[in-house]
Amino acid sequence: MAHAIGIDIGGTKIAGAIVDELGTIVAQDRVPTPAGDARAVEDEVVAMIGRLRADEHATGGIDAVGVAAAGFIDAAQSTVYYAPNIDWRNEPFREKLEARVGGTVVVDNDANAAGWAEFRFGAGRLVSDMVMLTIGTGVGGAIVASDRLFRGGFGAGAELGHLRLVPGGIACGCGQHGCLEQYGSGRALLRMAGEIADAGGIGQALARTRAEHGKLDGALVGALIEAGDPGALTALRQLGQWLGQAAASLSAVLDPQRFVFGGGVAVAGELLLQPIREAYLEHLPARGYHPEPDFVIAELVNDAGVVGAADLARVWVEQHA
Repeated sequence: MAHAIGIDIGGTKIAGAIVDELGTIVAQDRVPTPAGDARAVEDEVVAMIGRLRADEHATGGIDAVGVAAAGFIDAAQSTVYYAPNIDWRNEPFREKLEARVGGTVVVDNDANAAGWAEFRFGAGRLVSDMVMLTIGTGVGGAIVASDRLFRGGFGAGAELGHLRLVPGGIACGCGQHGCLEQYGSGRALLRMAGEIADAGGIGQALARTRAEHGKLDGALVGALIEAGDPGALTALRQLGQWLGQAAASLSAVLDPQRFVFGGGVAVAGELLLQPIREAYLEHLPARGYHPEPDFVIAELVNDAGVVGAADLARVWVEQHA
């Protein structure tokens, strides 16, 4: 089977694509996500699958469809235990889609799909053990161990954004305090930039930009980082230090050969990776005796979700043939 369909359900858009066995997108589609309407989301996914199956690039027919969504998905790649952005609670999403579209449908966590795409076709290729951290509004995670995607016993593993970094730290949306997501995400970067702006000194440009626009957002802070503003670079460095500390703890457990960083903040490239490497070495257990992994930026960017979802569907069909 050469081609499969990948669907990535995001908070603002649903992206879909026909993907070949080399991870190349040969056709794609995109629609806005119906906010707050679970049935409408299902309808849009069904309609998108239909359009992609009818596409001229769907030669020979497409039986495998992979769907990626944020939330806890069971180990059978079938039921959505919980989705933060859609009213799904123990939702038998795979069963519903297969009843409406036919063929094989598999469902997986969006960070798992993106991580698998990077492992197979992007920055993680040529290694057997990889950890990916997606630095966006929150922090997503994916783990590949011995060439296999790690899901955990119940399917809800690799929620790396909720690794506890600071006991009693900043409250997190998961109900706990001090999670990596509160210190290593895009939202955390904006908070740190705001604190630097409040302090004056190197934060003057941040403060001025905030006053001009009413608030700081990712694009504004990103532009200041690109321009070399010392306040914005300091915020990015603080973010990288937290990520490096988390990576050191993950190395003690998982021993990956490579860490891959994706998401919007990762466009900073080496400016982000340098403080990550430094903090990693500072916090690495048995430094000097523990082999050191590579730290790289993700390559597939916005296509990772659909590419990974399609390939996971293809793998499922091959394994269950």
